[in-house]
Amino acid sequence: METTSRVGAQGAGTADASAVDAAAKDAEGGLGTRRAVDGYLLASFPWYGLDEAYTGPRWLMQVGAAADGTVEHGATGHGEEPTLRIERADPHAAKQRFTVVVTVASRPGRRSADGTGVLEATSVSSAAWLAGSGLLSCTWPAQMERALRQDWLDQQTALAWELADHLDDSAWSTLSLPVDGVPTDFRYRESEYGWVLAGSAEGVHIGAYGRGMSAYGMGFSVIKDITAYRG
Repeated sequence: METTSRVGAQGAGTADASAVDAAAKDAEGGLGTRRAVDGYLLASFPWYGLDEAYTGPRWLMQVGAAADGTVEHGATGHGEEPTLRIERADPHAAKQRFTVVVTVASRPGRRSADGTGVLEATSVSSAAWLAGSGLLSCTWPAQMERALRQDWLDQQTALAWELADHLDDSAWSTLSLPVDGVPTDFRYRESEYGWVLAGSAEGVHIGAYGRGMSAYGMGFSVIKDITAYRG
């Protein structure tokens, strides 16, 4: 999967380890600043979120764009906005309940914007990687010394990529959830940090990660009005 830049704000779900570290710093201070909706409006594909059965808070996170500015993926949040700073002050804050839905444009293999290389096609693995790295960005051990954080992130990010690249392995199970009302198979796994899932819908790949909110019984649907997520 290609490395992307972030449009509108930094956050989870970017395609390199340094971006995951930036997201961790963002989470450390909280995600209370509402994200700009502009980048989302530039996308040529539909955004997905939890369906109408979910009635809690909804909020924007970030979008990722290719070198030519084309929006390639992004994420929307549901529940409590995760923050690492709270976890340091109150260990019980680890029980925060949130779900983040990642939408990745379905792209074939193609030449890069500058014509110097070839970009890999996006896939369910792309969504799984973005979801896995996103979960890491808001759940790294709060008691860890800052000097050790990058090593931990590098190690865990590499592991997240390896897992995402082998979705048929025993680390993953199959979970059927509705997408726009249609039962859809997702690859699903749990860890000490939370859960991650990934699958495909028409024209996009969908990833999700969360903690404190069970993935079982969830449903996804096209977001009719992304501006409603601005809060």
